[in-house]
Amino acid sequence: MKGRPIQILIVEDSPSDAFIVTEALKHGQEPTEVFAVHDGVEAMEFLRHHGKYADAPRPDLILLDLNMPRKDGREVLAEIKADERLKTIPVIVLTSSAADQDVLTAYRLHANCYLAKPADFSKFKEMVQTVETFWFRNVTLPPR
Repeated sequence: MKGRPIQILIVEDSPSDAFIVTEALKHGQEPTEVFAVHDGVEAMEFLRHHGKYADAPRPDLILLDLNMPRKDGREVLAEIKADERLKTIPVIVLTSSAADQDVLTAYRLHANCYLAKPADFSKFKEMVQTVETFWFRNVTLPPR
């Protein structure tokens, strides 16, 4: 990973939440390249290099919302973790739900981490910066 930006895929249907995450990562201490898609269908097209995503990179990390149109995050997570080519990509569920059932379902589908988005802007930004510190400085991500 040394010498190149960490590539992150944000799967988020809320433009404001995607913006907060992108900005927090852009102003973080690690060089990142952030890609954003708006629903689960687009996420799988990106990951499988279909259509307009034919040249999309393999992300080092995925930030995945659960509640989205067309294909929700649970379905996306199940598809990623069932695909031999994709299952080693760490997936952080980053969602507004703190419901026990959602947490349990995400971990049963092999999410690597589950974070409930704080409603407060500054706390949300701080959470993203904590993700950056932990996942980009302390964790050894799988090789591409």
